[in-house]
Amino acid sequence: MEKNFAEIASLYRSNLLDRVMPFWMKNSLDHEFGGYFTCLARDGRVFDTDKFMWLQNRELWMLSFLYNKQEAKQEWRDAADLGYHFLKKHGRAADGSWYFSVDRQGNPLVQPYNIFSDCFATMGFSEYAKMTGDAEAMDIAITTFNNILKRQDNPKGIWSKAVPGSRNLINFSLPMILSNLVLLLKDVLPKEQVDETVAHCVDMVMNTFLDKERGIIFENVLPNGEHHDSYEGRLINPGHGIESMWFIMDIAKAYGNDELMKQAVETTLSILEYGWDKEHEGILYFLDEKGNPPLQLEWDQKLWWVHLETLISLSKGYLYTGDERCWEWYKKVHEYSWSHFNDEVYGEWYGYLNRQGQPLTTLKGSKWKGCFHLPRALYQCSVTFDALAQKHSK
Repeated sequence: MEKNFAEIASLYRSNLLDRVMPFWMKNSLDHEFGGYFTCLARDGRVFDTDKFMWLQNRELWMLSFLYNKQEAKQEWRDAADLGYHFLKKHGRAADGSWYFSVDRQGNPLVQPYNIFSDCFATMGFSEYAKMTGDAEAMDIAITTFNNILKRQDNPKGIWSKAVPGSRNLINFSLPMILSNLVLLLKDVLPKEQVDETVAHCVDMVMNTFLDKERGIIFENVLPNGEHHDSYEGRLINPGHGIESMWFIMDIAKAYGNDELMKQAVETTLSILEYGWDKEHEGILYFLDEKGNPPLQLEWDQKLWWVHLETLISLSKGYLYTGDERCWEWYKKVHEYSWSHFNDEVYGEWYGYLNRQGQPLTTLKGSKWKGCFHLPRALYQCSVTFDALAQKHSK
């Protein structure tokens, strides 16, 4: 693979604009009740009409973001309106927290136990507000963000299954997502709040969850960062760790922190080396840090989002540092991803492969897979390779 960065950027952009977004625009819009269908078969056929708040808000964000950053297409704005009005009316419980799911008409199905519904609502509503100037949308976004900060020490609240005072593990997902979310809100939150939240997230990601000696990130640790010898305590999710590193790179870039940038690149490379399937290629989903059999039966699957987030981290790492190891790894992950996940017939990408790289299911959307990771990665990689092309043309 040659360093034709303009050509690589064009590949990502054309896939985004000609293959992926048209798939969602054609198949996911619920023009009758509002919101989006996310349970889509390979050809786009809707096979379930329930609506999951984190995917609804992710699609709202994606449409608004592309309108704001890629191109002001009226069809994207109209589709964002469809989601916004449905979510504003049906998405929240009385206390302002966001349900996990509702039915097609908007009747609540699953209680607001999952704080990530709130995280993506903050993303979706704030980006929609930037697009439209809607003050109510921004107010809902900021209120939801502040509610997240209040809940961060006990994210599940009354919905937690854990016995209070028992094994007190903390999970990586929330500080990881907040490190990205707070940067998206940096223009609408007080600077002091942004700086304080960024510092807290960087400390949690790089000092509490990152095992600096081994260069890998643990999914669950004790509050002081020590490891617990249990299924949860030994769990490694390479995709989560690598995804978080491009969030940290963006923070390092925004704050001019070269040392943090180097740490993020080194961590990306060490996690990738750890999680790469040396036998069949691709990145494994879950691993036990002591080499024990993982509890998750899907541990050896290859997932779309894991590989896409890795492509973002490697391309950004190469842009920001010029580290050739990022380019060498990028070529390997690019070849695997584009040859295994991309559906040349119907558009969009497969989500789940077996260890050998064959599709386990041909669905394009579900309760967990929606209009988010793929279009976001295609956009991020396109602009990163545009920047690389410009940098190397000088």
